[in-house]
Amino acid sequence: MKKNFQKIWAIVLVFSFLHISGARPAVAFTVGEEREVGEILLYQIRLAFPLIDDPDISQYINDLGAEVLRVSAAQFFDYRFFVIKNKEFNAFAAPSGLIFFHSGLIETMNSEDELVSVMAHEVGHVVSRHIASRMDKGSKVGIGAMALAIAGLALGGGGVAGQALVAGSMAAGQALNLHFSRQDEEEADLLSYGWMKKLERDPVAMEKMLKTMRRITRYRMDQIPQYLLTHPDPEARLGYVQSLIAVEGAPLNTQSQTDDFSFLRAKYRILSQIEDEGQFRNFLATKMSDSKSSPFEKTMARYGLSQVEREANNYERSHELLREVMSAYPDRSILLVDLGRVELAAGNKDKALELILKGARQDPEDMWAVFQLAKVYLELGKLKEAEANFFTVAREIPEYSKVYFEIGKIRSSQGRKGEASFYLGKHYLYEGRIELAKENFLRVVKDQSLSRDIRENAEVQLATIERLEDGPGSKKEQEEERQRKEDEERRSRRRLF
Repeated sequence: MKKNFQKIWAIVLVFSFLHISGARPAVAFTVGEEREVGEILLYQIRLAFPLIDDPDISQYINDLGAEVLRVSAAQFFDYRFFVIKNKEFNAFAAPSGLIFFHSGLIETMNSEDELVSVMAHEVGHVVSRHIASRMDKGSKVGIGAMALAIAGLALGGGGVAGQALVAGSMAAGQALNLHFSRQDEEEADLLSYGWMKKLERDPVAMEKMLKTMRRITRYRMDQIPQYLLTHPDPEARLGYVQSLIAVEGAPLNTQSQTDDFSFLRAKYRILSQIEDEGQFRNFLATKMSDSKSSPFEKTMARYGLSQVEREANNYERSHELLREVMSAYPDRSILLVDLGRVELAAGNKDKALELILKGARQDPEDMWAVFQLAKVYLELGKLKEAEANFFTVAREIPEYSKVYFEIGKIRSSQGRKGEASFYLGKHYLYEGRIELAKENFLRVVKDQSLSRDIRENAEVQLATIERLEDGPGSKKEQEEERQRKEDEERRSRRRLF
């Protein structure tokens, strides 16, 4: 229960940052303001939700996003894509081009084209500035009621706490508008449909995804009220997309020709981290034995099972399964990295180095390989090599919190405590653990033995933390607002008497 209330508070802060005092037209919410809100929002979302941000997952989802952005002529923002560890079937676009996919949505997708259709739809909302418009609508109702309702949505809605929060906000007499309008949805779907065609991806994947969404919505209708669905009315959206397909006739390719290796690898990597081991193992075993499964599906099920076995410390079986997958896909260098991880976990450091180094040389831009190579060097006591590779990851994926933790450990082992505090501060900041980040950055600022660059960087991070602590919706602002109202009431009473 305490954890739920911490999440509620974080969500209240997130959406309080979206509030701008007084009702005003959407055009008044500038691109610059949206960028500022997005930066603060990202830290708050990290506080509220665990992210699945291993370099291979982050790189895969952002590379897909980059494909959509190339054909969308998206402007204004530096788009970033994230996977949230959450069982809900949902994806949402936040201010300034931050786009989040719940792991529950990825679990239900059957192809990369289906995932891209969702991604393109969310980019469509950002490009069309639907978010700025929705924030304006939100500012016309009580911010407390809006924050409570969204907190209920974040908690999953079906639980008692989530429904009570929403019911409380509705009982306050506020007309909440927490979902995109049908016109917004049609506009985003039309853009997504056009971009899918430009990418030479099968637009029918949009139809398949919406059928899945409709099925899930119907299944959950008795458990979750309609107003809790982020993207309402999948039936209307499905009809609209089907009409687009019908107008243009059947696509040239009735079945997606996309190579789904990377998609299924990422999907099974995610599921191996979030699913119950027994249930996931049974699902994969069924997939491997099902006569209806294609050879490709059976091979990728073996990959998924290799990840389950690794998590269960069954290294020999994991190794065997990965070798079977590699025999089918000998050109996939990332499998060498996966196999190297198994060898490292089993204690075979030299063999792990050989495999991962080979994978990294085949694809130097693969940050999963670079990160794992750094970890092997660290295990071998080669701190200089490990540090160089960790810094490469930090440059390419600057929001990956774990890389700063590793750098901090190296600095600490070298007796460079001040620098260790700086990198641990960054780790805690990106993990959403604000107080620990602040403690570390304060130590850095006071340490005169450190370089000016590091101390100035720490001051910048402290300024960010101060905005988190003192900005709109923070406890400090709420206390100041409460005090202001009390002062106003006292003045009013004096005028009456």
